[in-house]
Amino acid sequence: MAVFIVAQIIAFIIYFDYGRIQVLAITGTILWIVSAFLGWLPIYVFRKKAGVPKGSSYVKTTRIVTTGIYSVVRHPQYLAGMLVSLAFMLISQHWLVIALGAPVIIIFYLGGIDEDRAAVRKFGSSYEAYMKKVPRFNIILGIIRRM
Repeated sequence: MAVFIVAQIIAFIIYFDYGRIQVLAITGTILWIVSAFLGWLPIYVFRKKAGVPKGSSYVKTTRIVTTGIYSVVRHPQYLAGMLVSLAFMLISQHWLVIALGAPVIIIFYLGGIDEDRAAVRKFGSSYEAYMKKVPRFNIILGIIRRM
């Protein structure tokens, strides 16, 4: 699993070329910035709002967070992983980076599904109700629903 992620990162570094098709490369750069925001914000949010015991990892939540980014998308960090992989593909436009990106995106997608299962076991019907309101990864739908 992690082999594909590491391999894509290494291939991206080795074959880094700001793409032949500039609009794709620019789109990839924007996605990379968005993924950084989505990847780091949950660390702060969970520590502040999820009842994480002092000194524990930010993933040791005791409460469901349904505000802020978590009112738009359930798994911003998994979405960030998918977006950064797509960003690498769009920026480099190299066949190897693209080929390695597909399994990386699938890995993060499946990780989000596993997280939902674990959260249902941990939080029960309240998490199931949350799942009905907030999309797993579709941030655009989440923004529309929030409006």
